[in-house]
Amino acid sequence: MQKIMVAATGNAGKLKEFRAVLRDYTVLSEREAGFSGDVEETGSTFAENALIKARAVCRATGLAALADDSGLCVEALGGAPGVYSARYSGGGDAENRRLLLKNMQGVSNRRAAFVCAIALCFPDGCLITAEGKTEGSILTEERGENGFGYDSLFLSDDLNKSFGEASDEEKNAVSHRGRALRALEAKL
Repeated sequence: MQKIMVAATGNAGKLKEFRAVLRDYTVLSEREAGFSGDVEETGSTFAENALIKARAVCRATGLAALADDSGLCVEALGGAPGVYSARYSGGGDAENRRLLLKNMQGVSNRRAAFVCAIALCFPDGCLITAEGKTEGSILTEERGENGFGYDSLFLSDDLNKSFGEASDEEKNAVSHRGRALRALEAKL
């Protein structure tokens, strides 16, 4: 198997996590691989969206492409924001967190999980997939400055602190993406 892959994401936080976990591989950014397109996520599941992105970037670059789709699934919100986590509010991360806090006002069941599906597509058509999940709950206010997305609102059951309060190493050890990446690496 080749040791070079393109991370099919424009998210700097995800790229950093990919590189931190997959240390035995060279993980190029889309820009480093010469890809500047935007892949529309039209799937209805995390796995479908990861596959769409991996295949598109692999086709465009001629290199193995690694893509994930992940999100926050909140029990009291029927699994929302789910596959729409990144575009929940129609704005950025801060707006998404504000909308989540608003929608959780007065809600006692604060159980949630981060879910991640990963797809690695090779130019020869070979495909490897993996999934990861981490459990926790939604805080009533943000805690911590680390991470991105909903990290400052997610109280990890494993760490007993928010992902926003966790170091990169702590988060990667128990996060949905870290678990999915390690499961993928085991298949490599």
